[in-house]
Amino acid sequence: MQLGLIGLGRMGGNMRERLRAAGHEVVGFDHNADKSDVANLAELVEKLAAPRVVWTMVPAGKITEDTINELAGLLSEGDIIIDGGNSKFTDDGPRAERLKPKGIHYLDVGVSGGVWGITNGYALMVGGEAEIVEHCKPIFEALKPAGEFGFAHAGTHGAGHYAKMIHNGIEYGMMQAYGEGYEILLASELVHDVPAVIKSWREGSVVKSWLLDLLDRALDEDPTLANLKGYVEDTGEGRWTVDEAVRLAVPAHVLAASIFTRFESRQDDSPAMKAVAALRQQFGGHAVKR
Repeated sequence: MQLGLIGLGRMGGNMRERLRAAGHEVVGFDHNADKSDVANLAELVEKLAAPRVVWTMVPAGKITEDTINELAGLLSEGDIIIDGGNSKFTDDGPRAERLKPKGIHYLDVGVSGGVWGITNGYALMVGGEAEIVEHCKPIFEALKPAGEFGFAHAGTHGAGHYAKMIHNGIEYGMMQAYGEGYEILLASELVHDVPAVIKSWREGSVVKSWLLDLLDRALDEDPTLANLKGYVEDTGEGRWTVDEAVRLAVPAHVLAASIFTRFESRQDDSPAMKAVAALRQQFGGHAVKR
């Protein structure tokens, strides 16, 4: 199958290679000329046979909107645009509606797999019309891991990005749990080899996972994580997940705590904790650090 792929960074570049290895023809575009197969989007569209399928893997927000708007002016009736970036699910329905009068179809795809997807495959969560999903199935089959797992037609427009948002919210909570367990082990006067304990959990344990494997890998490279600062960014999905939990009145204690902890990691000296220290001193005469 033929595919146009826009955005050849850490994810998109590896996806291009995995698709080509599966026998698909991929025409890639990136603003980095060293990575790109074409000079611009117009040339990319020219190289594709109708009905065209063009997949965007660019940062969410204005860049994605601008890219899709430019494609809408270049593509023809029956062509398909796939957004595989981390767009917010609320953007997908309006996009599909804007493209419909032109006869251009739209799919939103949540993609998980990171830099390891080129060899392990990608988990794909797709939103859109069933017949369009079916048309693009050969692409999805090439990108997903071998076997029965790794792909879902999640629902209508927005469902793919919604599912990926919840996936990332869960990921926040899991990473926070591993991090807190690691810190308790590190603080213990009984445990002398924390990396060995983490390694022992990789098989036969109910907490084994790919994330645990990656923590073990990180500890192999840096046994005390001395080369890292405890500063953790977020890219939006955790916030959106908590927003949805509030909207739907679903208790999500772990997911909410994990995103707030990330915010805390960015503070050199927390004003909130200063206030708590001051209160403890005022009512109980407890010692404070100056």
